[in-house]
Amino acid sequence: MAAYIIFTREEPIKDADAMKAYQETNAKGGRTEGMEALVVYGDLQGLEGEAPDGAVVLKFENREKALEWYNRPIYQEAVKHRMKAAHYRVFLVDGL
Repeated sequence: MAAYIIFTREEPIKDADAMKAYQETNAKGGRTEGMEALVVYGDLQGLEGEAPDGAVVLKFENREKALEWYNRPIYQEAVKHRMKAAHYRVFLVDGL
């Protein structure tokens, strides 16, 4: 069953240097086999409740692959920079 990691940026970027460091560190991990980026900060329109500032949706073959990607040491190093750049919510959800 497919699984999705969803990122919502809850505020505008407050530290551009930290965001740049996040992107550069994350890129060092290379392309992940089986990961598909479905949404990367596309035009966002809130329909109910407060809309986030931005969103990313990543699709994986299954929950195990998603967690394997998220828990990679290079990504966990990158997360530290993302957390300085802006407030995010990140969650994993199984597909149908």
